[in-house]
Amino acid sequence: MVDFLEFNKGVIEEFRTNGGVCGGPFEGMPMILVTMTGAKTGRELCSPLVYSTDGDDVVIIASKGGAPEHPHWYHNLVANPTVTVEIGTEKWEATAHVTEGEERKRLFAAQAAQMPQFAEYEQKAAETGREIPVFRLVRN
Repeated sequence: MVDFLEFNKGVIEEFRTNGGVCGGPFEGMPMILVTMTGAKTGRELCSPLVYSTDGDDVVIIASKGGAPEHPHWYHNLVANPTVTVEIGTEKWEATAHVTEGEERKRLFAAQAAQMPQFAEYEQKAAETGREIPVFRLVRN
């Protein structure tokens, strides 16, 4: 079984060492680090994620690979929407907004067009009755 905390620590270190570029399963993928406050613990947590953009905003999708439940970071962003975003060597504060309806569909489709695995995740999640949340990160 994969220890995701250790795996993520390695990805975060690689991201910061290489100016936002990661190899392995993330080779060639647009990567972002989102630092947030834990919903239950109040601790600072950092998640490496893939992203897309919509205008000046960053879009992240809480797919968890199509699992029947949301990733832990989803709950953190809902409870504490102020985050720190790192893309490449740039770092800034943003507010996370959960999108809905047509906006959610449009943003999800745009990211799935760039990264086709998201269409697979959506299908898997739908089989369990879960709609995958899509966040817009708006620079503060």
